[in-house]
Amino acid sequence: MAEDRDAVAEIGVIGGSGFYSFLDDVAELEVATPYGPPSDKLVVGTVGEGAKARRVAFLPRHGRGHHLPPHGINYRANLWALRSLGVRRVLGPCAVGGLRADHGPGTLVVPDQLVDRTSGRAQTFFDGVARGDGRVPQVVHTAFADPYCPEGRRAALGAAQDWPAGRTVDGGTLVVIEGPRFSTRAESRWYAAQGWSVVGMTGHPEAVLARELGLCYTSVNLVTDLDAGVEAGEGVTHEEVMRVFASNVAALRELLFAVIANLPESRGCACGAALDGLTTGLPELDG
Repeated sequence: MAEDRDAVAEIGVIGGSGFYSFLDDVAELEVATPYGPPSDKLVVGTVGEGAKARRVAFLPRHGRGHHLPPHGINYRANLWALRSLGVRRVLGPCAVGGLRADHGPGTLVVPDQLVDRTSGRAQTFFDGVARGDGRVPQVVHTAFADPYCPEGRRAALGAAQDWPAGRTVDGGTLVVIEGPRFSTRAESRWYAAQGWSVVGMTGHPEAVLARELGLCYTSVNLVTDLDAGVEAGEGVTHEEVMRVFASNVAALRELLFAVIANLPESRGCACGAALDGLTTGLPELDG
């Protein structure tokens, strides 16, 4: 899939409003998709200066004001909207719970594997069901053995060498649960017993939808708490998660800007070839 030199933005970040504060040359765009509206308007701005300047599209995953629960996010519209602007690389920062005692609050995890424990979410573009514009996609199957872009992971780990909030972990498994409730102790202990590293609510189906669109997707996980089965006490609370995330949002924003600067201008990974040899029935993808 060729790079679009006329793209509105080349990199997408799905996260909170704190990530696009203090950017220059900002424009808000309302983007329509065949899957309905995305979580909110997209904010396009410039990260970096001069020859290193990159055009980036930011999308608040839960909407501004955090009004969308994890299972209520229109993930297909979000990824489609980013791609329609020319985005080919997506960064997906999210708050997670640690499933290991050494993955405490402030730990930054750049996972290399994913486990889906969600239910009922629309998680493919290729379901054979007519979309809003009447187009009917073919049922095709994309490879997903390695869910994250290797170039994106290298860029994230390079930027995280000086992560100020705690330790950085290279690799691990993110298990994604339905939410919006947190895990029971039994669930949390079971996840940990499988050898999984962190637990979140939004990393799936973002990653697989990005792969189906031939996009590079990189997950960056900020641990805000030890999950219920790891830590004694009353268990995880929403207030605890939001407090730890808020205390680290400035550092996470600077980290993401450094990741953006580290990303190669052209893609040398296999993510863009995910649809090679497949006929999807969608002209935007088969062209």
